[in-house]
Amino acid sequence: MAMALQSQTVLVTGANGYIGNAVCRAFVQAGWTVYGLVRRSDAFTDLAAEEIIPVHGSIGDDSFVPALLTQQKTFNVIVSTTENVGNFKSHFKDIVSMLLAVSESSNASGVRPLVMFTSGCKDYGMTGRDDSEGLAPHTEASPLDPPSTIADRCFTSPKIFQYSHAFDAVLLRPTTVFGRSSSYYGPFFELAQHAKYTSTPLILPAHPKSIVHGAHVDDCANAYVSIAEFDRTRIAGQCYNISSNRYETLDEIAQVLVEEYNLENGVVYEPPLHKPGSQFDIVQILTGFSQWVGSEKLRQDVGWKDRRHLFSEGLKAYRLAYEAAVESGHSNVSRVKGYIEAFAIKK
Repeated sequence: MAMALQSQTVLVTGANGYIGNAVCRAFVQAGWTVYGLVRRSDAFTDLAAEEIIPVHGSIGDDSFVPALLTQQKTFNVIVSTTENVGNFKSHFKDIVSMLLAVSESSNASGVRPLVMFTSGCKDYGMTGRDDSEGLAPHTEASPLDPPSTIADRCFTSPKIFQYSHAFDAVLLRPTTVFGRSSSYYGPFFELAQHAKYTSTPLILPAHPKSIVHGAHVDDCANAYVSIAEFDRTRIAGQCYNISSNRYETLDEIAQVLVEEYNLENGVVYEPPLHKPGSQFDIVQILTGFSQWVGSEKLRQDVGWKDRRHLFSEGLKAYRLAYEAAVESGHSNVSRVKGYIEAFAIKK
Protein backbone atom coordinates (compact mmCIF):
# COMPACT_ATOMS: atom_id res chain seq x y z
CA MET A 1 0.00 0.00 0.00
CA ALA A 2 1.48 3.36 -1.03
CA MET A 3 2.26 5.81 1.74
CA ALA A 4 0.29 9.07 1.55
CA LEU A 5 2.35 12.16 0.90
CA GLN A 6 2.40 14.71 3.71
CA SER A 7 0.70 17.93 2.70
CA GLN A 8 2.67 21.15 2.73
CA THR A 9 1.02 23.88 4.79
CA VAL A 10 0.91 27.63 4.15
CA LEU A 11 -0.47 30.58 6.13
CA VAL A 12 -1.46 33.61 4.02
CA THR A 13 -2.15 36.99 5.60
CA GLY A 14 -4.70 39.25 3.93
CA ALA A 15 -6.44 36.16 2.55
CA ASN A 16 -9.48 38.09 1.33
CA GLY A 17 -7.37 40.79 -0.34
CA TYR A 18 -6.75 41.05 -4.05
CA ILE A 19 -3.33 39.40 -4.20
CA GLY A 20 -3.74 37.44 -0.97
CA ASN A 21 -6.88 35.65 -2.12
CA ALA A 22 -5.32 34.76 -5.47
CA VAL A 23 -2.26 33.40 -3.66
CA CYS A 24 -4.52 31.26 -1.44
CA ARG A 25 -6.32 29.82 -4.45
CA ALA A 26 -3.04 29.07 -6.23
CA PHE A 27 -1.67 27.13 -3.25
CA VAL A 28 -4.95 25.20 -2.95
CA GLN A 29 -4.74 24.30 -6.65
CA ALA A 30 -1.16 23.12 -6.09
CA GLY A 31 -2.28 20.72 -3.36
CA TRP A 32 -1.24 22.65 -0.27
CA THR A 33 -3.22 22.94 2.95
CA VAL A 34 -4.00 26.66 3.12
CA TYR A 35 -4.84 28.78 6.15
CA GLY A 36 -6.03 32.30 5.40
CA LEU A 37 -5.82 35.11 7.95
CA VAL A 38 -8.64 37.67 7.73
CA ARG A 39 -9.89 40.43 10.00
CA ARG A 40 -13.57 40.08 9.11
CA SER A 41 -15.51 36.96 10.02
CA ASP A 42 -17.96 37.67 7.19
CA ALA A 43 -15.18 36.59 4.80
CA PHE A 44 -15.17 33.06 6.24
CA THR A 45 -17.81 31.66 3.89
CA ASP A 46 -16.03 32.83 0.76
CA LEU A 47 -12.71 31.41 1.96
CA ALA A 48 -14.21 28.08 3.00
CA ALA A 49 -15.92 27.76 -0.39
CA GLU A 50 -12.45 27.89 -1.97
CA GLU A 51 -11.16 25.23 0.48
CA ILE A 52 -9.15 27.83 2.38
CA ILE A 53 -9.24 27.35 6.15
CA PRO A 54 -10.25 30.72 7.67
CA VAL A 55 -8.29 32.18 10.56
CA HIS A 56 -9.91 35.13 12.34
CA GLY A 57 -7.32 37.67 13.44
CA SER A 58 -5.43 40.78 12.51
CA ILE A 59 -1.87 41.97 12.17
CA GLY A 60 -1.06 43.90 15.33
CA ASP A 61 -2.97 41.56 17.65
CA ASP A 62 -1.27 38.19 18.12
CA SER A 63 -4.05 36.84 20.33
CA PHE A 64 -5.19 34.61 17.45
CA VAL A 65 -1.85 32.79 17.29
CA PRO A 66 -2.31 30.31 20.21
CA ALA A 67 -5.65 29.14 18.83
CA LEU A 68 -4.15 28.81 15.35
CA LEU A 69 -1.24 26.74 16.65
CA THR A 70 -3.60 24.32 18.37
CA GLN A 71 -4.99 23.55 14.90
CA GLN A 72 -1.67 23.55 13.06
CA LYS A 73 1.67 23.54 14.88
CA THR A 74 3.88 23.94 11.81
CA PHE A 75 3.85 25.98 8.62
CA ASN A 76 6.21 25.33 5.74
CA VAL A 77 5.50 28.74 4.22
CA ILE A 78 4.05 32.02 5.52
CA VAL A 79 2.98 34.57 2.92
CA SER A 80 2.57 38.22 3.87
CA THR A 81 0.43 40.27 1.48
CA THR A 82 -0.90 42.97 3.80
CA GLU A 83 0.32 46.54 3.89
CA ASN A 84 -0.41 49.81 5.61
CA VAL A 85 1.36 52.36 3.46
CA GLY A 86 0.45 55.26 5.75
CA ASN A 87 2.08 53.63 8.77
CA PHE A 88 4.23 50.91 7.29
CA LYS A 89 7.07 50.85 9.83
CA SER A 90 4.68 50.06 12.65
CA HIS A 91 2.82 47.58 10.46
CA PHE A 92 6.08 45.83 9.64
CA LYS A 93 6.89 45.40 13.34
CA ASP A 94 3.45 43.87 13.86
CA ILE A 95 3.95 41.47 10.94
CA VAL A 96 7.34 40.38 12.26
CA SER A 97 5.87 39.78 15.72
CA MET A 98 3.34 37.37 14.21
CA LEU A 99 5.94 35.73 11.97
CA LEU A 100 8.25 35.06 14.89
CA ALA A 101 5.45 33.60 17.02
CA VAL A 102 4.37 31.19 14.28
CA SER A 103 7.94 30.35 13.32
CA GLU A 104 8.86 29.51 16.92
CA SER A 105 6.20 26.80 16.99
CA SER A 106 7.29 25.45 13.60
CA ASN A 107 10.95 25.43 14.56
CA ALA A 108 10.17 23.56 17.78
CA SER A 109 8.66 20.80 15.63
CA GLY A 110 11.60 20.73 13.23
CA VAL A 111 10.06 22.81 10.43
CA ARG A 112 11.80 26.01 9.34
CA PRO A 113 9.29 28.28 7.55
CA LEU A 114 9.89 30.23 4.39
CA VAL A 115 8.47 33.74 4.68
CA MET A 116 7.38 35.28 1.39
CA PHE A 117 7.13 39.01 1.96
CA THR A 118 5.33 41.27 -0.53
CA SER A 119 6.48 44.74 -1.50
CA GLY A 120 6.09 46.09 -5.06
CA CYS A 121 7.94 47.06 -8.24
CA LYS A 122 7.20 50.76 -7.83
CA ASP A 123 9.99 50.59 -5.26
CA TYR A 124 12.38 51.12 -8.19
CA GLY A 125 10.71 54.28 -9.45
CA MET A 126 10.01 55.05 -13.09
CA THR A 127 11.86 54.11 -16.28
CA GLY A 128 11.68 56.06 -19.52
CA ARG A 129 8.79 55.82 -21.94
CA ASP A 130 8.56 53.43 -24.88
CA ASP A 131 10.09 56.12 -27.11
CA SER A 132 13.01 56.87 -24.75
CA GLU A 133 16.56 56.45 -25.97
CA GLY A 134 18.48 53.74 -24.16
CA LEU A 135 15.37 52.33 -22.48
CA ALA A 136 16.12 49.41 -20.15
CA PRO A 137 14.05 47.50 -17.60
CA HIS A 138 14.37 47.62 -13.86
CA THR A 139 15.87 44.43 -12.46
CA GLU A 140 16.42 43.20 -8.93
CA ALA A 141 19.82 44.91 -9.07
CA SER A 142 18.32 48.32 -9.87
CA PRO A 143 18.62 51.03 -7.19
CA LEU A 144 15.54 51.73 -5.11
CA ASP A 145 13.97 55.09 -5.94
CA PRO A 146 10.34 55.00 -4.78
CA PRO A 147 7.71 57.73 -4.80
CA SER A 148 7.50 59.37 -1.39
CA THR A 149 4.13 57.74 -0.68
CA ILE A 150 5.69 54.26 -0.54
CA ALA A 151 9.19 55.09 0.65
CA ASP A 152 8.68 53.52 4.08
CA ARG A 153 7.44 50.29 2.55
CA CYS A 154 10.30 50.22 0.06
CA PHE A 155 13.14 50.70 2.54
CA THR A 156 11.61 48.75 5.44
CA SER A 157 10.62 45.58 3.56
CA PRO A 158 14.22 44.33 3.00
CA LYS A 159 14.63 44.14 6.78
CA ILE A 160 12.70 40.87 6.55
CA PHE A 161 16.09 39.25 5.88
CA GLN A 162 17.29 40.18 9.37
CA TYR A 163 15.40 37.31 11.04
CA SER A 164 17.33 34.36 9.65
CA HIS A 165 17.51 32.84 13.15
CA ALA A 166 13.78 32.09 12.86
CA PHE A 167 12.91 31.70 9.19
CA ASP A 168 14.15 31.90 5.62
CA ALA A 169 12.81 34.80 3.58
CA VAL A 170 12.12 35.88 0.02
CA LEU A 171 11.13 39.43 -0.93
CA LEU A 172 8.68 39.72 -3.82
CA ARG A 173 8.02 42.80 -5.92
CA PRO A 174 5.00 42.29 -8.19
CA THR A 175 4.03 44.85 -10.80
CA THR A 176 0.50 46.22 -10.71
CA VAL A 177 -1.80 43.25 -11.28
CA PHE A 178 -5.06 42.94 -13.20
CA GLY A 179 -7.85 40.44 -13.88
CA ARG A 180 -10.95 39.35 -11.96
CA SER A 181 -12.00 42.40 -9.88
CA SER A 182 -9.15 44.31 -11.61
CA SER A 183 -7.68 46.16 -8.63
CA TYR A 184 -5.84 49.29 -9.80
CA TYR A 185 -6.67 48.52 -13.45
CA GLY A 186 -10.32 49.23 -12.64
CA PRO A 187 -9.94 52.92 -13.61
CA PHE A 188 -9.43 51.93 -17.25
CA PHE A 189 -12.94 50.50 -17.30
CA GLU A 190 -14.42 53.32 -15.25
CA LEU A 191 -12.93 56.02 -17.48
CA ALA A 192 -14.07 54.23 -20.66
CA GLN A 193 -17.58 53.83 -19.26
CA HIS A 194 -17.64 57.52 -18.34
CA ALA A 195 -16.59 58.47 -21.88
CA LYS A 196 -19.26 56.19 -23.34
CA TYR A 197 -22.11 57.52 -21.21
CA THR A 198 -21.18 61.17 -21.67
CA SER A 199 -20.25 60.92 -25.38
CA THR A 200 -16.87 62.48 -24.65
CA PRO A 201 -13.35 61.31 -25.49
CA LEU A 202 -11.53 58.84 -23.29
CA ILE A 203 -9.26 61.20 -21.36
CA LEU A 204 -6.01 59.72 -20.10
CA PRO A 205 -3.63 61.90 -18.06
CA ALA A 206 -0.33 60.70 -19.53
CA HIS A 207 1.75 60.41 -22.69
CA PRO A 208 0.59 57.72 -25.17
CA LYS A 209 4.04 56.10 -25.07
CA SER A 210 3.93 55.72 -21.29
CA ILE A 211 4.74 52.14 -20.32
CA VAL A 212 2.09 50.13 -18.49
CA HIS A 213 3.64 46.90 -17.26
CA GLY A 214 1.46 44.56 -15.23
CA ALA A 215 0.69 40.90 -14.71
CA HIS A 216 -2.50 38.91 -14.33
CA VAL A 217 -3.24 38.29 -10.67
CA ASP A 218 -3.38 34.51 -11.23
CA ASP A 219 0.04 34.51 -12.89
CA CYS A 220 1.34 36.56 -9.97
CA ALA A 221 -0.09 34.08 -7.47
CA ASN A 222 1.39 31.13 -9.34
CA ALA A 223 4.80 32.80 -9.05
CA TYR A 224 4.48 32.57 -5.26
CA VAL A 225 3.77 28.84 -5.52
CA SER A 226 6.64 28.28 -7.98
CA ILE A 227 9.06 29.91 -5.56
CA ALA A 228 7.66 28.09 -2.52
CA GLU A 229 8.04 24.71 -4.21
CA PHE A 230 11.57 25.32 -5.49
CA ASP A 231 14.86 24.33 -3.88
CA ARG A 232 14.94 26.35 -0.66
CA THR A 233 18.72 26.68 -0.65
CA ARG A 234 18.59 28.47 -4.02
CA ILE A 235 15.79 30.95 -3.38
CA ALA A 236 16.19 31.89 0.31
CA GLY A 237 17.50 35.43 0.74
CA GLN A 238 16.53 36.46 -2.80
CA CYS A 239 14.40 39.26 -4.21
CA TYR A 240 12.18 38.53 -7.20
CA ASN A 241 10.25 40.80 -9.53
CA ILE A 242 6.98 39.45 -10.94
CA SER A 243 5.89 40.86 -14.29
CA SER A 244 4.37 39.74 -17.58
CA ASN A 245 6.59 38.75 -20.50
CA ARG A 246 6.36 42.22 -22.08
CA TYR A 247 5.04 45.67 -21.31
CA GLU A 248 2.18 47.49 -23.06
CA THR A 249 2.04 51.15 -23.98
CA LEU A 250 -0.79 53.34 -22.77
CA ASP A 251 -1.84 53.92 -26.37
CA GLU A 252 -1.94 50.17 -27.03
CA ILE A 253 -4.41 49.77 -24.18
CA ALA A 254 -6.35 52.93 -25.07
CA GLN A 255 -7.01 51.83 -28.64
CA VAL A 256 -8.45 48.52 -27.44
CA LEU A 257 -10.65 50.40 -24.94
CA VAL A 258 -11.90 52.69 -27.71
CA GLU A 259 -12.83 49.65 -29.80
CA GLU A 260 -14.33 47.65 -26.92
CA TYR A 261 -16.57 50.52 -25.75
CA ASN A 262 -17.18 51.88 -29.26
CA LEU A 263 -16.00 55.34 -28.24
CA GLU A 264 -16.80 57.54 -31.23
CA ASN A 265 -14.76 60.46 -29.87
CA GLY A 266 -11.58 58.46 -29.47
CA VAL A 267 -8.93 59.20 -26.87
CA VAL A 268 -7.27 62.40 -25.67
CA TYR A 269 -3.98 62.41 -23.76
CA GLU A 270 -3.49 65.12 -21.12
CA PRO A 271 -0.11 64.66 -19.41
CA PRO A 272 0.02 66.52 -16.08
CA LEU A 273 2.68 69.01 -15.08
CA HIS A 274 3.55 67.30 -11.80
CA LYS A 275 5.73 64.21 -11.59
CA PRO A 276 3.64 61.00 -11.54
CA GLY A 277 3.71 59.41 -8.13
CA SER A 278 4.50 62.62 -6.26
CA GLN A 279 1.05 62.31 -4.73
CA PHE A 280 -1.44 59.45 -4.63
CA ASP A 281 -3.61 59.73 -7.73
CA ILE A 282 -4.57 56.22 -8.77
CA VAL A 283 -5.44 57.22 -12.34
CA GLN A 284 -2.17 59.07 -12.86
CA ILE A 285 -0.15 56.28 -11.27
CA LEU A 286 -1.83 53.70 -13.51
CA THR A 287 -1.45 55.67 -16.73
CA GLY A 288 1.59 57.86 -16.19
CA PHE A 289 3.97 55.90 -13.96
CA SER A 290 6.00 54.65 -16.92
CA GLN A 291 7.88 51.58 -15.78
CA TRP A 292 9.36 48.52 -17.49
CA VAL A 293 10.16 45.75 -15.02
CA GLY A 294 12.20 42.67 -15.89
CA SER A 295 11.38 39.29 -14.35
CA GLU A 296 14.08 37.19 -16.01
CA LYS A 297 15.64 36.26 -12.68
CA LEU A 298 12.38 34.63 -11.54
CA ARG A 299 11.94 32.85 -14.86
CA GLN A 300 15.49 31.53 -14.91
CA ASP A 301 15.74 30.56 -11.24
CA VAL A 302 12.44 28.69 -10.76
CA GLY A 303 11.07 28.21 -14.27
CA TRP A 304 7.98 30.37 -13.77
CA LYS A 305 6.25 31.92 -16.77
CA ASP A 306 3.09 33.93 -17.20
CA ARG A 307 0.27 32.23 -19.11
CA ARG A 308 -2.61 34.71 -19.12
CA HIS A 309 -3.28 37.25 -21.86
CA LEU A 310 -1.89 40.75 -21.49
CA PHE A 311 -4.46 43.34 -20.47
CA SER A 312 -4.98 44.64 -24.01
CA GLU A 313 -5.16 41.11 -25.42
CA GLY A 314 -7.81 39.80 -23.02
CA LEU A 315 -9.61 43.06 -22.35
CA LYS A 316 -13.12 41.82 -23.18
CA ALA A 317 -12.91 38.98 -20.66
CA TYR A 318 -11.34 41.29 -18.08
CA ARG A 319 -14.09 43.85 -18.64
CA LEU A 320 -16.80 41.24 -18.05
CA ALA A 321 -15.06 40.04 -14.90
CA TYR A 322 -14.80 43.59 -13.61
CA GLU A 323 -18.46 44.30 -14.34
CA ALA A 324 -19.44 41.10 -12.52
CA ALA A 325 -17.38 42.25 -9.53
CA VAL A 326 -19.15 45.62 -9.62
CA GLU A 327 -22.53 43.89 -9.76
CA SER A 328 -21.69 41.70 -6.76
CA GLY A 329 -20.46 44.65 -4.69
CA HIS A 330 -16.91 43.33 -4.48
CA SER A 331 -14.98 45.19 -1.78
CA ASN A 332 -11.95 45.69 -4.03
CA VAL A 333 -14.09 47.52 -6.58
CA SER A 334 -15.57 49.80 -3.92
CA ARG A 335 -12.13 50.69 -2.60
CA VAL A 336 -10.70 51.53 -6.01
CA LYS A 337 -13.81 53.44 -7.08
CA GLY A 338 -13.36 55.64 -4.05
CA TYR A 339 -9.90 56.58 -5.28
CA ILE A 340 -11.07 57.62 -8.75
CA GLU A 341 -14.43 59.21 -8.01
CA ALA A 342 -13.19 62.77 -7.90
CA PHE A 343 -11.15 62.37 -11.09
CA ALA A 344 -14.06 60.81 -13.02
CA ILE A 345 -16.49 63.53 -11.95
CA LYS A 346 -14.01 66.28 -12.79
CA LYS A 347 -13.57 64.92 -16.31
